[in-house]
Amino acid sequence: MKDFLRQTLERQILRLQELDALLSAADVVSDLERFRKLTREHAEVGTVVEQYRRLTRREADLSQAQAMLGDEELRELAQEEAAAAKADVARLDHELQLMLIPKDPDDARPAFVEIRAGTGGDESALFAGDLLRMYTRYAEGCGWRCELISASPSELGGYKEAVLRIDGPCDERGTGVYGKLRFESGGHRVQRVPATEAQGRIHTSACTVAVLPEPDEAQAVKINPAELRIDTFRASGAGGQHVNKTDSAVRITHLPTGIVAECQDDRSQHRNKARALQVLSARIQEKERSERAAKDAALRKGLIGSGDRSDRIRTYNFPQGRLSDHRINLTLYKLAQVMEGDLADVIAALQVARGAELLADLEGAQP
Repeated sequence: MKDFLRQTLERQILRLQELDALLSAADVVSDLERFRKLTREHAEVGTVVEQYRRLTRREADLSQAQAMLGDEELRELAQEEAAAAKADVARLDHELQLMLIPKDPDDARPAFVEIRAGTGGDESALFAGDLLRMYTRYAEGCGWRCELISASPSELGGYKEAVLRIDGPCDERGTGVYGKLRFESGGHRVQRVPATEAQGRIHTSACTVAVLPEPDEAQAVKINPAELRIDTFRASGAGGQHVNKTDSAVRITHLPTGIVAECQDDRSQHRNKARALQVLSARIQEKERSERAAKDAALRKGLIGSGDRSDRIRTYNFPQGRLSDHRINLTLYKLAQVMEGDLADVIAALQVARGAELLADLEGAQP
């Protein structure tokens, strides 16, 4: 383990002792909000400290076993113990590094996934439909809930644009929908023979994906109602007689930025307006986040990138059954499974790369 990580963990032990003292103070117990905050921090720090203590115990076991290797009678037993301890040390070290990665508070939040057809005409719209299905299947496999907020179908199938809201439980590390899907933002390129291609030629087309965390109501950007233009219209697509009789769909334009959001999923105009406002708030917040990221990128270019929609992040090559993520030089020959929602390997690789990047930042920040 690197020295700076061990120093960080030693500071965590001191912080746990501070938290023990704070939580026993009468003034803290009487302040419920502060008590809850400190209790959450105590649980998080306590988990890290306990893991660090396990690591130090196994490091001591390893040192002891290695010291016994010179004893012929105990050598075989010592070799077995040393091998087991060495494996445990490596595992615990890796797990501790993951625990020390700074957490983004948005990682646990639900997310809006926006998919837009780009270059390639009808084939791009068909690919947008494939991406929508891929993310929906992945979400179902994670036990998440999907809700199609708005969609603009293409004449030959697929979508010119679709917005999906995904919500669900976090994993054991506290990573939720946005934390898993945040790396999907960017340009997605597809290479395949379109169904309409009579000559069997491979075409290249593209879609853009944007993943936005659903804002916390307490932290959402404050929108002045006077700066909004709200239009209602009839919902498109399936829906029976209701579609033709009521202007339930809502489109909201934020006049200062020109950002637009719409929702036509619900039969209630009131509920559609509330959902469109959520999407609008997420887009405004993402615009502010992107502007900050652009300033940061001037100082340092991240491995995963800013998630800018113009960045080409991934290629889906159907003739070769190959998926290539260009940010981390990842190539997988399991495209059929990926398109069915098997994104676990891709997302895990991107999370590992981001973790390494954040740990490098943490090391660089050490005095």
